[in-house]
Amino acid sequence: QVACVEVVEAYVERIKEVNPLINAVVKDRFEEALQEARQVDKLLSEGPGDDCLEEKFPLLGVPITVKEAFSLYGMPNTSGLVNRRNVIATSDATVVSRLKQAGAIPLGVTNCSELCMWYESSNRVYGRTNNPYDLQRIVGGSSGGEGSVLAAACSVIGVGSDIGGSIRMPAFFNGVFGHKPTTGVVPNDGQFPNAHGVRTSYLCTGPMCRYAEDLEPVLKVMAGPGVSKLKLNEKVSLEKIKFHCMDHDGGSIFVSPVDKEILQAQKKVVEHLESDLGVQVQHVTIHKMKYSFQIWSAMMSSKDSEGQEAQRFTDLLGDHGKPVWPLWELMKWLVGMSSHTLPAIALGLTEKLVNLNVSGKAKLVSMGKSLQEEMEALLGPDGVLLYPSHPTVAPKHHSPICMPFNFAYTAIFNVLGLPVTQCPLGLGSEGLPLGIQLVAAAYNDHLTLAVARYLEKAFGGWVLPGEV
Repeated sequence: QVACVEVVEAYVERIKEVNPLINAVVKDRFEEALQEARQVDKLLSEGPGDDCLEEKFPLLGVPITVKEAFSLYGMPNTSGLVNRRNVIATSDATVVSRLKQAGAIPLGVTNCSELCMWYESSNRVYGRTNNPYDLQRIVGGSSGGEGSVLAAACSVIGVGSDIGGSIRMPAFFNGVFGHKPTTGVVPNDGQFPNAHGVRTSYLCTGPMCRYAEDLEPVLKVMAGPGVSKLKLNEKVSLEKIKFHCMDHDGGSIFVSPVDKEILQAQKKVVEHLESDLGVQVQHVTIHKMKYSFQIWSAMMSSKDSEGQEAQRFTDLLGDHGKPVWPLWELMKWLVGMSSHTLPAIALGLTEKLVNLNVSGKAKLVSMGKSLQEEMEALLGPDGVLLYPSHPTVAPKHHSPICMPFNFAYTAIFNVLGLPVTQCPLGLGSEGLPLGIQLVAAAYNDHLTLAVARYLEKAFGGWVLPGEV
């Protein structure tokens, strides 16, 4: 209906209009994107029938953005680390390559937190990304640039990665959809830092989109041959899903209480499911969820089945150069001399403390494995759990440092290996997005994606910032 060049031009203009405010796109490739759009139009004017092209290029001409932690040929690949500021990707990450082969057109790369290990997307290379609903609020991390750029209507699809909620928190704070697939389905190759040892079972690459219906086709492309493990072509009967609901983690001392407005939004979802579908939503209390942060932390730093130690964050900070001493970096930071962010320095310090209590760590790893069995038994082949995405709506800049463990609400599902779809639920009283996590048993991604499409119709999905 419209030329691909017109579509790409519209998105380029939109980025130019709003990026000075949100600072989400950190390097663009507009000229190359327009050239690729012209090639798409040429192909459409002289090519074979539409059906043939649609099968071969399911995302033909669709503008996308890519988290800067992923290799996109010719674009920087620093992950916000100052000593990588001259690193330019010479190839594409596997998922980026698959999206390009499916016809997608990358517009540029987006900001993330330093080394992708914090839930505010700010670093010493590109600065800070702002929330389109309120520029004084965070966008989440580490795929925060993607959350912001999608919410601001600057892109159609985002490429994100998630080891503790890095797709789902930005999707929640920015009112868009994000999907953390079942572990091991979508390849993580071509991102920095990549997971090693036990963490390869926890890191997931997945899609972020403004519209729920876009998640599934993008996931199919990203997964490639791995998609056969998922049941994405199975028809889902929502009335037959066994819905479970948990309002909070049970009151962890490390985590803020869940905002009343978030609980109210979840209650409305339960009421709607019960009245519209005629289902009975079962309220559950899973006691081990209270220890989500401790379990995630212990499992992230445990040895893998071959006895290999988890990669140390301080080694990553040095990026194969001189080792980084967190205490020395903290002293430098206090006088404005460090090239690292405070959250990265703090993580380096806490990493040493976690490894001191060996017997306590072993107990927590065992608790995590037991929680995984409990969750799989509860959810079974047809269950979906409704669970808060985060205890609060998007916090103000810098405030996460005061409540650093609030990401536990998303992180626990990484170490459990379960698929989760983040679904927006409109805006709250402060004009900030509300939302919910939809969780299923491993390889049942089709269930959470189907529920997300249903809730989008019921609650309106993405809302254009400034519209209300």
